[in-house]
Amino acid sequence: MNPCLRSGAMLSEAQSRILSRLAQFGGELEAAWDVPRALSLPGLAESLGVVRSALHAPLSSLEAEGYVSTRSAHVTGGGSRRRTVVHITDTGREVITELEEPSPARRGRSFGPLPEQISLHGRDEDATSLSDSLLAGSNVLLSGLPGVGKSSLARAVAEQVLSMGWTVRWASCGSDTDAAGVGKMWLGEGAPSSSSAIIGASDGPRTLLVLDEAQELHPRHATGMAELLDEASPGSSSVLAVSRSPSPFGLPEGFSEFKLEGLALKHARSLLPSDTDSATARSVAEALGGHPLALHLWLPGEEVPELGKAVQEYVESTVMHRLSDEGTETLDEFCISPSSLLVSELFEGEGANELDDSAILRWSGVMAEPHHLIRNVRRGSWSDEQSNTLHAQAAGRWATRQGARARRMEGHHMVHSGGPDAEWVSEHIQAIAEQDSAAAAVLLEQAVSLSEDESIREAAADLALERGEAEIAESHIDGLSVGVGRKLRSARLARLRGDPRSAEDIEASAMAEMTPAEHTKAAISSLVRRYDDRLPGRIDRRLAQELTRAADAVDVSSLPESERSAGSLALDLIRHGLALEIDDVSAAAKAHSALESAMGPEHPRMAVLDLRARLSSRTGGSASAETLSLARSLIESREDLSERIRLIHATLESTDSHPDWLVEAHASVAAMPLREDLAMHRRLCAQRWYWRGVLEPERRLSHWKEAVGRFRMAECSAAATELIGRMARAI
Repeated sequence: MNPCLRSGAMLSEAQSRILSRLAQFGGELEAAWDVPRALSLPGLAESLGVVRSALHAPLSSLEAEGYVSTRSAHVTGGGSRRRTVVHITDTGREVITELEEPSPARRGRSFGPLPEQISLHGRDEDATSLSDSLLAGSNVLLSGLPGVGKSSLARAVAEQVLSMGWTVRWASCGSDTDAAGVGKMWLGEGAPSSSSAIIGASDGPRTLLVLDEAQELHPRHATGMAELLDEASPGSSSVLAVSRSPSPFGLPEGFSEFKLEGLALKHARSLLPSDTDSATARSVAEALGGHPLALHLWLPGEEVPELGKAVQEYVESTVMHRLSDEGTETLDEFCISPSSLLVSELFEGEGANELDDSAILRWSGVMAEPHHLIRNVRRGSWSDEQSNTLHAQAAGRWATRQGARARRMEGHHMVHSGGPDAEWVSEHIQAIAEQDSAAAAVLLEQAVSLSEDESIREAAADLALERGEAEIAESHIDGLSVGVGRKLRSARLARLRGDPRSAEDIEASAMAEMTPAEHTKAAISSLVRRYDDRLPGRIDRRLAQELTRAADAVDVSSLPESERSAGSLALDLIRHGLALEIDDVSAAAKAHSALESAMGPEHPRMAVLDLRARLSSRTGGSASAETLSLARSLIESREDLSERIRLIHATLESTDSHPDWLVEAHASVAAMPLREDLAMHRRLCAQRWYWRGVLEPERRLSHWKEAVGRFRMAECSAAATELIGRMARAI
């Protein structure tokens, strides 16, 4: 062995970088069946910022000296075919340890899908300039052509601020991303959904908020994202938004724009294979305008691109034509997808490795998609007929698979193959919304633009109301035929906007046009909503009496016989709750008897009602220890999530000194999803955010901001108004 090499003195820069990268992975992977893509040749080249061919010479030398070893293995997320992977040896680790400087003692924390860091070439000045602006507290929109390296530069800047002890919160946008989705990436599961609450929870000194790939946003969600950036702009955090020009929300107020151009000639040259002669390298770099992705795509032996030819034209005329039929089919499947895919999800996946080897794919963990430049060029090459055919074929294939994700994919392809099927939308949109309401919103928006079927517009209006999107809901409601349905949705819209008086008038007008059965159902729903429209605490006695009289006035005989029992049960539950609230023992006993008669004394719900009665009886402002112990047992035994949350809330309300077990019980359900399509669940979610604010005083303002938004979405204007007052007094 060469002693100079053994000491590390003669390692080239390329060899050192390869060893440093490989040393980040543990030795246990040498015998693993599946290994990360980062250890494959394409993954290693990508992380080092070089073309794959540039690895051949330094890897061969390193392997000859015993610093690395190669083998065939399965790559995680890369399909069933084995691929060549590289491992550092113990000797290689010793060498690189001797050469590397100790890492900084302090490093900040990162949150969200922070991409793998890759080596940049020729961007030192850009990185320094951009990071200086952000470290000084500025907000920046980083823009440029697709493939020019915006995301890579943003990632390098994030690394710089992390090394200085800053916090980085990273979000990457897709077509289905909305503000709430960004909140989850920045803050984790259980994050708030309103812009003000998201920023309230994520904002802070020495914090960088990153919004990457903003150009991927669907127009349906662009306004909400602009609102999020407007909320963030005056805060203590620095904000970096990354987008292809023009951005979907323009230049936000309080932001400066940093336009990223192609690499200078000397740096562009370094992205080409090292054995490329100087004249050819110069010609290629000049012809491609220093565009990093295009330079990575160029292969030795190909003709030098024509000077002045646009990068998009080069990709179409050269890069696409070198693909095999299998590679082209796989690329087309990737290109028509609304989101990144697992290789195992592909129906035409035989060409995935070819695309990866050709630097056409970009990866986020095990999910892959084409580089957006390539995707856009490929989509632009199809005729309308070809596009419709590809989407129709994909819709049929996804229809054979189960689950909400399959329905989202099927719906996307159905819409883009000639128009939506109203019956299909009616059957499947709820399942999609339960998993991802932002995706369902995009799908409905696309469907509305292509169909005259009113049921699709009704679904779009309903989802917008459930999501608290007043302007979007109004646009869809205005397109509905005049009638009861439109009036009821208009009443909901008025409540969403905090105008309960208008809502009552509109609702009364709608109910006047209903059949007796419809009128009864609407009256019961209204009673439940009015009962819930308040913050925890004793109900106003006058309101309780008013609601009791309203409940007594409802005639359930107008309902179909099969629905009368359920109607009577709902009314008796309201009467029982109201009676307990105002300490009317006689009325509570009467309602309890009616409920016991209807459900049976052994029904599990009766135990809950008995507990509520005991919780309402307090000494010194708090329920007894015995009652709290019983509450704990019932809470721990409940399997139904909504019922468990209600019990927790009732117990919290019954005592001012919240025991640890009760606080922990609430924390355990705080992030669990509830169905946003159900009014009762929306109200329950709002109440949950209220209690989070009570139990987490350090984050009270953010939690209560979210609660206000949630109460409005639940059409609880009174509760929202009261909470705003409490927030004002607390500030």
